[in-house]
Amino acid sequence: MHRIASGTARGALMAAATVLALWSAPPAAEAARTDVVLGVRLEPPHLDPTAGAAAAIDEVVFINVFEGLTQVDRDGSVKPALAESWTISEDGRTYVFQLREGVTFHDGTDFTAEDVVFSFDRARADDSVNAQKGKFEVIDTVTADSPTQVTVTLKRPVGDFLITLGTGDAVIVAPESAETNKSEPVGTGPFRFSRWVQGDRIELVRNPDFWGPAARLDKATFKIIGDNAAAFAALMAGDVDGFPIYPAPENLPQFETDPRFAVVVGSTEGETILATNNARPPFDDLKVRQAIAHAIDRQAIIDGAMFGYGTPIGSHFAPHHPAHVDLTGTYPHDIDKAKALLAEAGHPDGFKATLKLPPPSYARRGGEILASDLKKIGIELELIPLEWAQWLEQVFKGKDYDLTIVSHTEANDIDIYARDDYYFNYASPDLKAVMERLNATTDTEGRYALMREAQEIVSRDAVNGYLFQLAKTGVWDARLKGLWENAPVQANDLTGVYWDE
Repeated sequence: MHRIASGTARGALMAAATVLALWSAPPAAEAARTDVVLGVRLEPPHLDPTAGAAAAIDEVVFINVFEGLTQVDRDGSVKPALAESWTISEDGRTYVFQLREGVTFHDGTDFTAEDVVFSFDRARADDSVNAQKGKFEVIDTVTADSPTQVTVTLKRPVGDFLITLGTGDAVIVAPESAETNKSEPVGTGPFRFSRWVQGDRIELVRNPDFWGPAARLDKATFKIIGDNAAAFAALMAGDVDGFPIYPAPENLPQFETDPRFAVVVGSTEGETILATNNARPPFDDLKVRQAIAHAIDRQAIIDGAMFGYGTPIGSHFAPHHPAHVDLTGTYPHDIDKAKALLAEAGHPDGFKATLKLPPPSYARRGGEILASDLKKIGIELELIPLEWAQWLEQVFKGKDYDLTIVSHTEANDIDIYARDDYYFNYASPDLKAVMERLNATTDTEGRYALMREAQEIVSRDAVNGYLFQLAKTGVWDARLKGLWENAPVQANDLTGVYWDE
């Protein structure tokens, strides 16, 4: 009996010790997530950044799937990408790029100098559909010196050529897959395209053969949510982990008080403008454009359309750039002055016009406020909402519009005002001369001086109505790390994104 009793007691003690150990032991650490679901406002028209102007393309595939020779980093600096180094001739016209060895495209084909030649020749060809084709016109020759060396000779020096090569329009594509990149993108980046469920989501998976440090995420999903209420509901329910650019700034105060979320407000390259068809009467009259400029209440648009998030601008230039000139005082809000200018232009009773509006809330909301502003000086606007595909076809390509509201999110893109075929239909010999000198100038201070001169010309000519610099309003799970605060380029770089559980 004693032995049995001893055994029973010993077993009870052991069981109790086991229970106590389980109670006191720290819980096993949960493995950090290796996937992310990010919400985006707009579905891209396709997935080839070298064949379209929509920022929604770059926001999914640029840097993640496709890479250039260089890359504009999160702080705006230029760093090596597919080119590990380069040299520039003293006259600024010849660039010799040393390419990374052992890089492959996602379909297994090798990345070589011939792919660079193909990509640049394609971008500058007569039949090129590249949205920034004009920036490749400066290339005179592209030569593959060896499989890992490329020489690019320019017709004239271009001070920001390395920045151009670090944008989505300049990514390197392979001849084997170029024709199908719109639906089946094949690049060299840290993520591979997995699938696109039209109207719902685009999925990427980690590229195990990436030449650089491996991405910490195994999978990334871009969830397309076009409705502001649905975006809010998706975040609150945890259906998405975040929005790199949250579309409804009116919700930001609520997220700021919720510890589950991080609200990160930064800057973008997005000059939000009332784009104007300078070739269509009566907008071909400077006095009419000046009248409109005086009628615009920038702060009212920022407050009403963006709930205070945005910086007023007076020209097509980012306020955070060191060469920026504050020209908001060129045409201050002045209804009486606007009416007088309109009368001088022969329109004392105003006129009717159309305002075509793409989907973003800055355009739709801003359009309503702007219509109210212009009505005060007699200009009656018909608001015409368009989907992005319609906007690109009618306005950007077809130039069939009076007025429109849009954010131009390319970096340092004031050069678009010197293009003969651009949709503003603006022509200025003075500006062209300044841009030619800018392209030929390499020293920083000299370039900044010319940039300031260019800003003053387009502001003085009231080419467009300059509204505000778009803020980057990010909202995401507080545990999610590595997303960019600012947007120096149109990209949601996921390379360094991870979960801090």
